[in-house]
Amino acid sequence: MQKISLLLSILFLISCSDKELKYQKISGNAFGTTYNIIYKDSQNKNFEKNFDSLIYVVNKSMSIYLPNSDISKINQGDTSILIDNHFKKVFLKSQRIFKETDGYFDPTVGGLVNAWGFGPDNSIANLTDSKVDSLLQFVGFDKVKLIDGKIVKEHPAIYFDFNAIAKGYGIDVIGRYLESQNCTNYLIELGGEIRARGVNDLGDFWHVAIEDPNTDGTRSISEVVSLENKTMASSGNYRKFKVDSTDKKYVHTINAKTGYAIESNLLAATVISDLDCADVDAYATSFMAMGFEKSKIFLEKHPELTAHLIYVDVDGETKKVTLN
Repeated sequence: MQKISLLLSILFLISCSDKELKYQKISGNAFGTTYNIIYKDSQNKNFEKNFDSLIYVVNKSMSIYLPNSDISKINQGDTSILIDNHFKKVFLKSQRIFKETDGYFDPTVGGLVNAWGFGPDNSIANLTDSKVDSLLQFVGFDKVKLIDGKIVKEHPAIYFDFNAIAKGYGIDVIGRYLESQNCTNYLIELGGEIRARGVNDLGDFWHVAIEDPNTDGTRSISEVVSLENKTMASSGNYRKFKVDSTDKKYVHTINAKTGYAIESNLLAATVISDLDCADVDAYATSFMAMGFEKSKIFLEKHPELTAHLIYVDVDGETKKVTLN
């Protein structure tokens, strides 16, 4: 009997070692959008439940659409919240990028996001210049601090919105988990943001498409890029926008300098780098607010970033350019 058991054990080990390792694909919903994760694990493990747990934790920390999340409680004026490590990392990264972009990236713009009708709270009809100015006094990442694990705001009405960085951060969390499980070949796509490591099932670096900024609901490809252990994030105002009764267009990227939701001459920005996906997510959003000229100047000072920009020139012509 012992010989039979030993033989079965040996056969089982042989069958496991000969088992073909396949790339797995897991899809789902997270952060108000969809995700797709493709990876190869040395034991063909299914990490779907682990991914769900990670997404839940990040959402619980920073989702403005969950009334009981830490960020929602802080926005509501709760000063007793001890933030977790996820919130701390995003706060500190936001603080750095806020300074680098001269305030064009500013997660305290949430009050204006709501006012213009792109957030979870009630919008304000017929926003006047004076009302926008009154809301701007509650915008500025230099008006918030992290002290002893708590967020301290100069004004109780300051409203955080990490949506321009949280998706990228969530991707980084999942990517680092896969790496902790010795998965060196994977691609994570969440709402268009991407973190790629290693190679695909053909042994090639991952190839992903950059879309054209179509406003009519159609989808077309501007170009295809190869990602060799890179992260990528895209931002554009060609899907999330509103048109009022006078045919005036308002976009979801709020200019933290002016308080207005007016489209710049930059139609779409895709940023690729060795940096975290959270970083390129924030930079892509910043460029949309900056416009083409300021983005170009910024990129000249940041060779670690490659940007594919689609913009409208002075003659009204749509142009494409890759910088760095």
